[in-house]
Amino acid sequence: MKITSQEEYGLRLLIRIASCKDTEGMSIPQLSDAEGLSPHYVAKLTRILRMSGFLNSTPGNKGGYVLSIPADQIIINKVLKALGGSMFDSDFCGTHSGTLKLCTHSVDCSSRSLWQMIQFTLDKLLDKVTLHDLVNPEKTSSKILEQILEPTAMVIK
Repeated sequence: MKITSQEEYGLRLLIRIASCKDTEGMSIPQLSDAEGLSPHYVAKLTRILRMSGFLNSTPGNKGGYVLSIPADQIIINKVLKALGGSMFDSDFCGTHSGTLKLCTHSVDCSSRSLWQMIQFTLDKLLDKVTLHDLVNPEKTSSKILEQILEPTAMVIK
């Protein structure tokens, strides 16, 4: 399993915008410089985030991107799904059918059970994490995330 660059950089841009103290937000050139990304890529990611309802944009020279809702109401699971989709969804089996039109395991598939459980576990955890939890220095965010994970870890043991 891999996190796509679109998911990683999109989340980083959202954290950067949430951390911005300027009420005008951040422009594409500012975001590009701050994250070391091309302006074209930043524009693509901010468009996805805006269309998904996480950002508002202000046009013009003084324009920029700001959060459309408070950081504590932005669920990271929804952000990651907007940027890259689910790891496992209803189309998964159709896109991994091999050379045949239908998967040879479409009726009885033990690996599908694994992917469903992993997706369920990811969703359960990421539904508890908000953007507000990540707008901190790494040590602070790490402690917050450990507290969120702790009840889940008890169940896993």
